[in-house]
Amino acid sequence: MTDDETLAPPVDLLAIAAHRDDVELLCGGTMAKTAAQGYRTGILDLTAGERGTDGSAQLRGAEADAAARVLGVTARRNAGLPDAGLENTPETRRLLAGFIRAFRPRVVIIPYITGRHPDHRIASQLAYDACFLAGLAKLDAPGQPHRPHKILYALAYREDPVKPSFVVDITDQMETKMQAVHCYSSQFDGKTWGGEVFPGGDRPLYDQVRMHAARYGSLIRTEYGEPFHVVETMQVDDVVALPVRSI
Repeated sequence: MTDDETLAPPVDLLAIAAHRDDVELLCGGTMAKTAAQGYRTGILDLTAGERGTDGSAQLRGAEADAAARVLGVTARRNAGLPDAGLENTPETRRLLAGFIRAFRPRVVIIPYITGRHPDHRIASQLAYDACFLAGLAKLDAPGQPHRPHKILYALAYREDPVKPSFVVDITDQMETKMQAVHCYSSQFDGKTWGGEVFPGGDRPLYDQVRMHAARYGSLIRTEYGEPFHVVETMQVDDVVALPVRSI
């Protein structure tokens, strides 16, 4: 095993988020689908969630491990940065660059650039910056230079007027996603909101997660979906095979 692999093993898809449970809520179905397609997947949680109102960092760690097993994740790591105190600094960028060099993903999923929690907004820019810096040969960080090919922004619960660049059909993975979300009983049982899932009156949080997935699934004429945004224009090679009927 190389020094990089002791930090994290190489994966094809890496999801980076501020807190344990963010990935499950934002893109758990996509993570499960990608793993089922035979790709290696990874999760990098930036904090331990130690400042959360409910539960504890230790309990949330156990819940995160259980959720990772449900999603078929190859490896899950924690950067150990302060909850409710994330900062985008040279030190935190170098730390994340080391993880990115170890995971060596082709594709990285990060939070959208705006969010209710300050950590979510900072995590987005911090992760993007670290992805870029990880490719610099002279960066003072562990591992060999590596820069991901693609960065995807997870949109699931945004109310901004942002149209998804694409939606992943997670109909076959919806129950797996919900099972992973249910692993966080300390955070979500009996709750009507959490993270980027906005309060919905008396509707249970679990029902809201399913409702949002149904909303985005409807955009691509499927039962459930997860939305993503990319900055660059998407390429299409076969216009005859394009899915989603227009009329």
